[in-house]
Amino acid sequence: MSLKTRNATKRVALCLEMEWGHKRHLETYAGVHRYADKAGWDCVTIPSAVRVLKPKPGATPFDGILGRITEPLAQAAHKIKIPAVNVWLNSPAKNVSSVLADFETSGKMAAQHLVGRGFRRFGYMGFLREKDTRIQVEGFRKILRPLGFRFTTYRFQRTGLGGEALGWERFLEGLEKWVDSLEPPFGILVSNDLFCRHLIETCRAKGLQVPQDIAIVGTSNEPAICASPYPALTSIDLDFERIGFRAAAKLDETMNGKDTSQTVEYSPPKGLLARQSTDVLAAEDPIVAHALRFISENGQERIQVKDVATAVSITRRTLERKFRESLDRSIADEISRLRIERAKRLLVETDDSFKALAIDLGFRNADHFYKVFLRVEGITPSQYRTNRV
Repeated sequence: MSLKTRNATKRVALCLEMEWGHKRHLETYAGVHRYADKAGWDCVTIPSAVRVLKPKPGATPFDGILGRITEPLAQAAHKIKIPAVNVWLNSPAKNVSSVLADFETSGKMAAQHLVGRGFRRFGYMGFLREKDTRIQVEGFRKILRPLGFRFTTYRFQRTGLGGEALGWERFLEGLEKWVDSLEPPFGILVSNDLFCRHLIETCRAKGLQVPQDIAIVGTSNEPAICASPYPALTSIDLDFERIGFRAAAKLDETMNGKDTSQTVEYSPPKGLLARQSTDVLAAEDPIVAHALRFISENGQERIQVKDVATAVSITRRTLERKFRESLDRSIADEISRLRIERAKRLLVETDDSFKALAIDLGFRNADHFYKVFLRVEGITPSQYRTNRV
């Protein structure tokens, strides 16, 4: 029996606070509807839970509720026997079925990415007393602690930063003090993409460059916030469309008699999308750090090893030795690595031809780009684009 035949009469209320316009709400909504279209549900987006539980006289009742389930909503739904599935990780509701973003894995992803970039000093910036932040920090710690690395944190209250932002000055003062305490190079995970922008602005005011001094990983991959201004943000895509789809599947099971009232499913992130805010390798040696900064800022040009040595006023042989000692790689390897990282980003975010990409990235031609990409990544540029889109 098909989903549509089995569930043709189901009427589902969606409580997702769509008016906020956040990616997590919009993608969850899209994922729910992807399932609902197959199931034949009648979905109604409701701005307030009160309208779900206290409909007008004569209104058709709902068969299920999906969304950001509060404790009062969970209790009321249980009382009148309407199945509910929660997608809000910070929800205080108990004994409610949930499908949630896997923030622990996102913390692990960020730590692995920053360690792979050569960082040895780390930071975390996120909300105080919020479950998603606490879980993400734990994932971050699980990677760094066995490697012998510690990290410093800046935690702040979410309240007071919206509306009239009465807590803004306190937040900014704390952020400035924290940035003053950092000793570059530093790799930082931030619990929200928007706050990455506040961090970048504060770093610039302190004379610190991103990513050369401070590399930053955000969370949620909000497209407009990540895209501009420079630097574009490296961010973790939590794949809320999948969360919406899985939540709808769980609600379907519940509406068809399966008891899922206390089950919690953690949906894995789609992945970490590397962009300019971590487009660098960290190095303690000041000469190597200077060379890395030159490569990062001029990698789109057709620079060669001799150009890097000239820029830092040192012989090529000495610089090559320092690179090997600090990074265990050659200067040419780093130039290629940086170009390939940028190529991977552009292959996913644009429809540019390989010829156009080769010119933009500083390769001699499209054939040169193709061969270098295949050697470094083990697959062709076209295969990479197909797999990631």
